[in-house]
Formats: sequence, structure tokens, C-alpha cells
Amino acid sequence: MFRSGCAMPLESAKKPWWRRWFGTRSERAAARFLRRLGFRILARNYVCPHGELDLIALDGRCIVFVEVRSTGSDDLDRPAASVDDAKQRRLTRLAVCYLQEHHLLECAARFDVLALSWPEDRSEPRIVHFRHAFDAVGRFQMYN
Repeated sequence: MFRSGCAMPLESAKKPWWRRWFGTRSERAAARFLRRLGFRILARNYVCPHGELDLIALDGRCIVFVEVRSTGSDDLDRPAASVDDAKQRRLTRLAVCYLQEHHLLECAARFDVLALSWPEDRSEPRIVHFRHAFDAVGRFQMYN
């Protein structure tokens, strides 16, 4: 595992410390969940000029770009639904950036979303894994 780019993206630096802590805690839980499923984590918090990808994993021979969405409530629909069209376009640009940087444009790739529900009374989150959550969006659709 490695972290690419700068030490902390500008967007994360603006968030309150507890939101960064909650996000980091959720991403760690998501990585553990994926490893238990047999995924190999390639990168966490990959940063490029277009933004940041939460997790990049390998599922067999497929590169998986994972968006982690979490909430402190029991409602898992809201965090999953927050990956709207604009977010999908941004994630597509980020994925293409990663694939180009690592000379992997010919590899199979997909987008997954992990929604985590982490109420205060639980030590581990409830996780719903949306495989193939969406297709590549925008002008980079040809790489899908």
C-alpha cells in the first residue's frame, strides 16, 4: 500500500478533525472488509490533480476503484445515493489518471461503492458492498 501525491489533499485539510477521523476510520474498516473478501489493496487515498480516490484494489485480475461512503446513522441508502452523476464523472477522471500513470489502460477495471453504517453504539460498522456500482462516465467511457 502507498499513498500518492501530497501529504493531505486541500479538500481534506478544510474538513473538521472529527470528519477526517471518521473518514479515515471508515476507510480502514472498508480496506479490512475487502481484504477479507480476497481483494488486494493497491493504494489508499490516491491523489492526483482531479482529486482523491479512497481505495484502489485488485479483485482477481480486475482493478477496482472503491468509493467509501459512511454515516453515523443506520441509513445506508443515503451515503450510497450520494455518489451522484458529478461524483461519478470525477471518479472516472481519477481512475483514468491512475490507469495512465501506472500504464494499466488495457486492464479490466470497475467502480464499487462501500456504504458503511457506524452508529455510536457499535464497534464495527455494517457494510453494504455495491459491486459494479456504476460505469465509467463522460469522455473516458471508452476505457470501461
